[in-house]
This record gives sequence, structure tokens and C-alpha cells, in this order.
Amino acid sequence: MALVTGAASGMGRATAHLFADEGARVAVTDVSAQGVDAVVKEIREAGGDAVGWVFDVRDPARTVEVVDQIVERFGGLDILVNNAGITQIAPIEGEGFEASWNQVLDVNLSSQARLIRAALPHLKRNGAGRIVNIASTEALGGQRSLTSYTVAKHGVVGLTRALAVELGDRGVTVNCVCPGAIRTGMTAPIPEEAKSKFARRRVPLRRYGEPEEVAHATLSLVLPAASYINGATLVVDGGFTIQNA
Repeated sequence: MALVTGAASGMGRATAHLFADEGARVAVTDVSAQGVDAVVKEIREAGGDAVGWVFDVRDPARTVEVVDQIVERFGGLDILVNNAGITQIAPIEGEGFEASWNQVLDVNLSSQARLIRAALPHLKRNGAGRIVNIASTEALGGQRSLTSYTVAKHGVVGLTRALAVELGDRGVTVNCVCPGAIRTGMTAPIPEEAKSKFARRRVPLRRYGEPEEVAHATLSLVLPAASYINGATLVVDGGFTIQNA
């Protein structure tokens, strides 16, 4: 049984679909009620098993409530995919920096720790729980005016490594995926010409990635064959970080 946050679109949607295709029962969660309903309908029409929950990952009480409801509905919880995230352009000298800092770190980092704390009692039960935290290639570098996002994603890698050590003796693995330039709602506002120019110059594969390619990387970290992978950071970026190191 898998819980995927931010599952109404992009990488989260692709992950929910892929997990369901592989036979997992999926809790589709997102802040968008319309998006949750749509993804649940898609999965069910394809023959999968999915139930949706609408909630804001910044809400501690609602987080606990939703995890408890998911466990009650499905009888357990085996996999947590912390995918929910936002980005905001906020220069350090700008008036909106502090508000952006608080919101971006809450959604992209604090919520992941919050979900793990709520899910952990259930993930420990069978001695083979799996946690995959979604970060970004921004966790491996930096970019102008994206300070809060970059710091949050660095924090996700740190959270992954720390909890891989802390939770290993409970049989729970904690790993991280760092997507690069992916075609999602977050990158949709970028003009196609700009996408193509960026990919030609900075990505060895000369293209943006697809959400399904990230989903397959996420799936690979929760399979039985990955039982000895713990604390890893899997980069899915077409070679971007290597070329630009």
C-alpha cells in the first residue's frame, strides 16, 4: 500500500499511476480536490485500486488524520512517497523573501518530516517500510533567486541521509530522488523555445525528462530488489549535473 503526496499532477500523478499499474493500492493525496478526483478515476478506469484524500501537507493535524484514515481504509501502509512541492522566485533582498522562505520550506521540507513521523508507526510494522523523498537537482547546486527552494531541497537530501541511519534498524529504508528538468506543471510556464535551448546547451540527452521517467526511478527504490539501498540519492536529470559540475 503506497501513499503519494502531490499526486494530482506531474511526477506525483505519474508515480500514482505506475504504482497502481504494478499492483499497489494507492492513496492519492493532494491539495487539489479536482486533481485528486481525476487521478483516482483514471487509475480505477485502468483497473487499479486507488482512493483519494484532499489535504494541505502544511497542516500537522490533518496530516495525522489522513494517514490514520488511509491505514484504516487499506489495513496498513508500506510505502511513503513525499512528492508534494512548490517553487517560488524570491530574491534575498526582496520584500516577499521571508514569506516565501516560510512557505517553501514548510511545503518542500517540513512536510516530509511531518509525513514520515505520522507514517512511521505503520511503516515499521512489517519490517520492510519504504520512504522515498523527492528533492531536485537544486539539492546539488544552486540557482539565482531560488534560495528558499534550493535550501529546502538540500534539506530533503539531509533528511533522507539522517533518517536512513536512524531508521535502518527498524527495517525502514529512506532514499531520495533528484529530478532535473522535467515536463511538469512547475516547468509548464517556460516557453518551448527556452526549454529546447536549455536542453541543447546543458543536458547531455538534449531534452527535458518526462514525469514517468522519474516515477520509474521512484518505483525502483521500493522494489524488493532494492532492499539494501538505503540513504541513496538517485539523480534523474539526463546528465545535467555531471555536465555542469
